[in-house]
Amino acid sequence: MPKTPLKVGDDITERRLDTITGATVSVPDSDHLVHLQFRRFAGCPICHLHVRSLARRHDEIVAAGVSEVVVFHSTAESLREYQADLPFAVVADPEKSLYRQFGVESSLASVLHPSSWWAAARGVRQQRSLRAGMGPGEDHLGKPADFLISPQGVLLAAKYGAHADDQWSVDEIIGLAARFGAGS
Repeated sequence: MPKTPLKVGDDITERRLDTITGATVSVPDSDHLVHLQFRRFAGCPICHLHVRSLARRHDEIVAAGVSEVVVFHSTAESLREYQADLPFAVVADPEKSLYRQFGVESSLASVLHPSSWWAAARGVRQQRSLRAGMGPGEDHLGKPADFLISPQGVLLAAKYGAHADDQWSVDEIIGLAARFGAGS
């Protein structure tokens, strides 16, 4: 059963997360804002499209004072096939324990919205290949979620996506960072 969605002002307990490359990332990060985002499964074409937009503008995100951490409900092995070249932390959560802690849900509505269909079509065109089948814990019905966390562990902003392609854009992330006084 999912936890109640978090609210702006909530305290985020410090945790150390293992990335798919074997590194460890702290959330919150004592030196930077953290954009913690929850995506769907390793081969998700919508997620592929979104994380590639973040990768293209990663330098701008870093210059805004933001550390990017992306969580997928796939195994690290599955994620390395698709996400190992990303310039930010990617975390595997096949048991969805972080999803439950942050109140991130799955729903049929995630794939019924026409925006999701268009994003999926664009993502498939850009993605090198789609893996046949899905791994443990993966489903097509996951919804994205975005959280901006202060170095002190306070939730500054949150967005629970209504459908699979409903997440913050890079411009929104940078705007939120500016609003909360981060950046160089």
